Amino acid sequence: MWFAKSAPEVLTECKVDPATGLTTEEAQARLAQYGENKLEGKPKKSLIALFFSHLQDMLIYVLLGAAVITLVIGEYVDAIIILLVVFLNAAIGVIQEYKAEKAVEALQQMTTPKSLVKRDGQIQEINSEDIVVGDIVVIDAGRFIPADIRLIESANLQIEESALTGESVPSEKDANNIHPDPKTPIGDKTNMAFMSTLATYGRGEGVVVATAMETEIGKIAKILDEDIEEMTPLQKRLDELGRVLGFIAIAVCVLIFIIAFFQKRDLFEMFLTAISLAVAAIPEGLPAIVAIVLALGVTRMSKINAIVKKLPAVETLGSVSIICSDKTGTLTQNKMTVVKFYTLDNLQNVPSEGTGFEARQEEQELMKSFVLCSDATYEDGQGTGDPTEVALIVLGDKYDLSRQRLHTEYKRVGEKPFDSDRKLMSTLNQEGTGYRVHTKGAIDNILKIAKNALVNGQVVPLTAEMKANYLQVAEAMSDDALRVLGAAYKDTDRVIDPEEMEQDLTVLGIVGMIDPPRLEVKDSIAQAKSAGITPVMITGDHRNTAAAIAKELGIASALEQSITGTEIDALSEEEFAGKINSYRVFARVSPEHKVKIVKAYQEQGNVVSMTGDGVNDAPSLKNADIGVAMGITGTDVSKSASDMILADDNFTTIVHAIEEGRNIYNNIRKSVIFLLSCNLGEVVAIFASVLFFWPVPLLATQILWINLITDTLPAIALGVDPGDKEVMKKKPRDPKESFFAGGAGARAVLGGTLIGVLTLVAFYFGLNEYGYSLGSANIPDEVLTYARTMAFVVLAGSQLFYSFAMRSPTKSIFQLGLFSNKYLVVAVVVGFMLQLGVITIPFLADAFKLQMLSGGDWGIVILFSLIPLTLNEIAKIFMRMTAKN
Repeated sequence: MWFAKSAPEVLTECKVDPATGLTTEEAQARLAQYGENKLEGKPKKSLIALFFSHLQDMLIYVLLGAAVITLVIGEYVDAIIILLVVFLNAAIGVIQEYKAEKAVEALQQMTTPKSLVKRDGQIQEINSEDIVVGDIVVIDAGRFIPADIRLIESANLQIEESALTGESVPSEKDANNIHPDPKTPIGDKTNMAFMSTLATYGRGEGVVVATAMETEIGKIAKILDEDIEEMTPLQKRLDELGRVLGFIAIAVCVLIFIIAFFQKRDLFEMFLTAISLAVAAIPEGLPAIVAIVLALGVTRMSKINAIVKKLPAVETLGSVSIICSDKTGTLTQNKMTVVKFYTLDNLQNVPSEGTGFEARQEEQELMKSFVLCSDATYEDGQGTGDPTEVALIVLGDKYDLSRQRLHTEYKRVGEKPFDSDRKLMSTLNQEGTGYRVHTKGAIDNILKIAKNALVNGQVVPLTAEMKANYLQVAEAMSDDALRVLGAAYKDTDRVIDPEEMEQDLTVLGIVGMIDPPRLEVKDSIAQAKSAGITPVMITGDHRNTAAAIAKELGIASALEQSITGTEIDALSEEEFAGKINSYRVFARVSPEHKVKIVKAYQEQGNVVSMTGDGVNDAPSLKNADIGVAMGITGTDVSKSASDMILADDNFTTIVHAIEEGRNIYNNIRKSVIFLLSCNLGEVVAIFASVLFFWPVPLLATQILWINLITDTLPAIALGVDPGDKEVMKKKPRDPKESFFAGGAGARAVLGGTLIGVLTLVAFYFGLNEYGYSLGSANIPDEVLTYARTMAFVVLAGSQLFYSFAMRSPTKSIFQLGLFSNKYLVVAVVVGFMLQLGVITIPFLADAFKLQMLSGGDWGIVILFSLIPLTLNEIAKIFMRMTAKN
């Protein structure tokens, strides 16, 4: 009952000094003793369980039944082949699923929440899984609580505990409270913070008293550990497509069987053929192919610092038409440097290098307030915390006002944290026998609540003329693309509540700091524009500052393309949505405005990507089609609400992610069209032969073998095809666009029909060599075997060669580079080697009822196999010529 004990008692029991935290050695020892700080999930399926799950299909059951029947009637070889193909198919499915699962696990590892802890006397950011009992955890707004914690310090701390209590209103916390009643409800334990809850306001520190399954949330882990596997919209569409095609295939197979019955064919042989054709024709591998391509794609994206949390985001990325981006850190370098400061009628430049500079009294007071009203640190050239605050600490160092000395001399006793609506932060520090409030934030907001100004060391009433001077200088700084921050103070003889802090302040002055644009962003913005994507800047900064940087980066061309939060509030939702496309910069906006901006763009038919990093950004991230959180400066809340995390907080990464998303979608499309073409070719060949009362060109085992070769390696190789270099020169894909738009459906039908017809032609050539035709009666078995071997090679070979044509609907294989997709080359080579092995190795040839072809016939079947690829390449030439005209 940690909540019933005082903070010193808890620290003693946990054997930790709150000032320094645990040592690295002690933390490692405790981690080894108690294990990682994560909830136990459901046991994963074993490989055996996965294997059997891939056999749970009605057609597979029928095929297994057919194998049993073949055993009973003595056709042992056919039975073995059927079983081998079925089990090989299942094994390949297991490998695909296992790889996809591993890739997703790797992504989940990347998105593991981080926590701030004191270790070895330093504040460090570590994975929450590495938290141990006794760790001193630093809590600030926007972070998830990583374990059960007994608070030892709190300042206006509020924690949202709905995961445990069901109450959506955040609970106020006070580290000094003690609850002696052992039956105190969780919601009333105000001195505790619990795992998986969320700090929404203020800050605090606490000692970890329980981790993993020992936490309150751990006790109800079974409720939370629901096995939910959501399919992406694309997977759902393809699953539906698979079902429709499956019903069609089964209908065709039933029709084949009925026709064969009336034709008095061998019914058992036709039964096997029909079932094999159904297994081959139904694209049961589609969801698996999509899953593995998506998983491999997002793993590849993680290497370019775009961590995709939700697979549907990959599909949506290809349709993004608006990128709403924060300015600071995303479009700029997030390396703030104070270059100017201003006290009334006195503007000074800050030296770029060196320390020990002198300043007048009001200038010293200005810098002192900035340093004391900051939570950042800066030591040995390294800063932690908000870059703006780091820049203020560095400014103090230059004028011998070090953070460590000031924070030791003027101890903080209260604070009112930064709020995006107020755009202010205030602290209360002890100063001599009294206290002083230090406030920093937007100068226009400070001027609204200020009463006096410090001028030449004297406190004087703040006049309208003085306000105009401050605002005029601030605007001039903004015009120079500087970020402006004001400071003020108030003396008091007592500890006052946060509500009283920001009243009747004395203005000290302002500073101007610059955050230069990222060097690579300008090119990325140009690339986004060429891809039909409109980049938009959203910032809390001054309108002029934002517009200046937007012009420099190529986002906007004039100040008229910017609008402020105040102006947005003056417009109705309909008016704003009507004018939204004329704006490129949204300045002085709050997180609430972001939601309004997203919805306005969406009403105009746009697919919107929105970046965010704060607690209050969560609604806009959720409302956007793609919510993008900052990996470095982002809070756990924003990361939780997002679809994607930028590990480097860089705008360029968003553009790269969109490019990757477009290519991933295109690759999935290639794989699907290829599979449908191949399956259709098999159906055409068998159905036509039955319909016209010709001998069947392929046996059941041969169909299953070809399906095994062509539906796996080539399809996956197409799924990892190198990206189209010109994909970002095209407009965003319409999310409502059919999967078969742009002639893709026609290509699948024509390609499949051509493959099927060529298979029959090859079969005819094989019969014709021995003087028989398709309509001949009493064809000897050895002649049928030879003809079927030719059909067998052409059906597989044409599909393998055709995979090269599927890489692009317009570019030839030579434009793309014949060997640019090495995986596909290997897949095709392996496919042909397997085909050759089945034909040339005697026991396999006998098993599959095949035989070696003559040299001339090998030439014929290779020639036939190349026809679909050749015709497709010729069609592309005409398409390119038509496009030029």
